Amino acid sequence: MLDVLLMVMVTLLAGLAMPAGAMLARVERIHPGWLENEFRHSVVAFGGGALLSAVALVLVPEGSARLDTGMAALCFAGGGLAFMLLDVLLAHFRTRAGQLAAMLTDFIPESLALGAAFAYGSKSGAMLLAGLMALQNLPEGFNAYRELSGSARPGKERGKRAITSFVVMSLLGPAAALAGFFWFAGNPPLVSGIMLFAAGGILYSVFQDIAPQAVLERHWAPPMGAVMGFLLGILGHMITTHGT
Repeated sequence: MLDVLLMVMVTLLAGLAMPAGAMLARVERIHPGWLENEFRHSVVAFGGGALLSAVALVLVPEGSARLDTGMAALCFAGGGLAFMLLDVLLAHFRTRAGQLAAMLTDFIPESLALGAAFAYGSKSGAMLLAGLMALQNLPEGFNAYRELSGSARPGKERGKRAITSFVVMSLLGPAAALAGFFWFAGNPPLVSGIMLFAAGGILYSVFQDIAPQAVLERHWAPPMGAVMGFLLGILGHMITTHGT
């Protein structure tokens, strides 16, 4: 029972990083203007680095461990293809919700995998994944808020509605984790497939949406933001696996 409560708590905290990022996007005011612009790009790049570390250190190693080569390749490629089709669909309807959809489509599979990791008794891997989820959700919430608002300074009521919706969406994480713990854990290959599917989709999103937005001509902080995001993933991996 304590494991279940811990799982719900860490998944909820990881999800609440989304509205936290939105609140940061709403209140941040950095002067001069060039510094504010560089800061925004650095936040986006940091999220990309954290996403890549989740793929490289958790999702792909854990997912490929329980599947044969052909099935692993199919799940990984399928994730990338599914995210590409979603991207095409969102572009067709000309919606601003692309970043929001990407945020949810990696948060939910990762939460499922986190619940299954708790069921397998792999608390260190689960805690690492929760930390990486929080690291990526913060800048994703920041970017999604800007995308949905369509302005750096949206109306007060509109901003409140966006943040409230992010808080509600954060509850999907514990729900998915509970499903992973009680229903999906009995089928390890299925969980592995979900993890690889999410990894393929995340990799597509990083190079399609996040990396291009992080580029800022004649500025060098945004790429270092990506490095720092990935570095935090490495440190978390080393601490949870080696203890130092």
